[in-house]
Amino acid sequence: MSLLLAFAVGCHAPAGHKSNETKKYVMGYNEPVRGVWLTNVASDALYSPEKVKQAVQTCHELGLNTIFVVTWNKAMTMYRSQVMKAFTGFELDPILDPENTGRDPLQEVIDEAHKYGIKVIAWFEFGFSSSYSENGGILLQKNPHWASLDAQGRLTTKNGFEWMNALDPEVQDFMLSLVLEVVRNYDIDGVQGDDRLPAMPSEGGYNLAVIEAYKADNFGQAPPDYHKDFNWVQWRAEKLNHFAERLYKEVKAIKPGCIVSMSPSIFPWSKEEYLQDWPTWVNFGWVDMVVPQVYRKDSAFYTRTLEATYNYILPEKRHLLVPGVLIRVGDWQPSEEYFRYMIEENRRLGLEGEVYFFYEGLHRYADYLKTIYKP
Repeated sequence: MSLLLAFAVGCHAPAGHKSNETKKYVMGYNEPVRGVWLTNVASDALYSPEKVKQAVQTCHELGLNTIFVVTWNKAMTMYRSQVMKAFTGFELDPILDPENTGRDPLQEVIDEAHKYGIKVIAWFEFGFSSSYSENGGILLQKNPHWASLDAQGRLTTKNGFEWMNALDPEVQDFMLSLVLEVVRNYDIDGVQGDDRLPAMPSEGGYNLAVIEAYKADNFGQAPPDYHKDFNWVQWRAEKLNHFAERLYKEVKAIKPGCIVSMSPSIFPWSKEEYLQDWPTWVNFGWVDMVVPQVYRKDSAFYTRTLEATYNYILPEKRHLLVPGVLIRVGDWQPSEEYFRYMIEENRRLGLEGEVYFFYEGLHRYADYLKTIYKP
């Protein structure tokens, strides 16, 4: 553990956080972030211009000020991408424009949201995952050398997701080209990675070029078969740290005011399982907003996870922390009592905003949201 991280862990959260200092907010905000993820899975909100308008209007009525709109998943984009047209022949996920009318869902969300002063952040959901239950999908069919391999030489697969080799410079260049395409071509307020960007299962990375690079840095010693070996995890996580820094700097070189956000899994699980050493990204200034997925289904677990997350961030960086709150997965939704509990715990630590996963779960809590967000 670095001295910087050790210091952050040692700063225990107060029982009731109060400060006389001037409030600090995420770059580009003069108020707390109040956001929601808008997806194209288990939701039809992006499937027509009319549904986009309704979704954005609902967010406005509930007092939300940020929409994190899915931009990249299943090897498809939710915007008209020349990068993807060149790679796969599809410039847009065809399910979003079956009659080929030329619509651009990302542009529609931006146009509608900006009417209300709502920020739009392009969420690159799948990150370095090539596909889900498709044996790598179209990306690895066309670029088989992009596949991440496990210790047995098989395609890295975890929880149904298949993965590209996130340590491959060519794969990194491809992923960055998508992010920068959006930054250049859209009046976007920010971009966001998540638990798949930058990330890769710790089972992955047993590719020849990666092995040789590891040996060069470790006196000729090959990576161990045990994928959670501390040094092997640390070495690969540092490679992804460098990519996070590169992504941040290249976005800022094009559009300095563009927010760079990440929504990783909870640390240290995120590092052990997906090589995401995200406290380093925050504490070294490679992210403008961090939205950890504090997805817990009971109150005690939520509190412990939230406090641990808070403590991994240096005190002067904690205004960048916006908890990710789970309000729907499958048929599960938190009770209204538990929903209120999570918000109250955020406030107890001085965290005045949150981001909800996901849009289709909002209606259950509409009345309460209006009381806490609307002036």
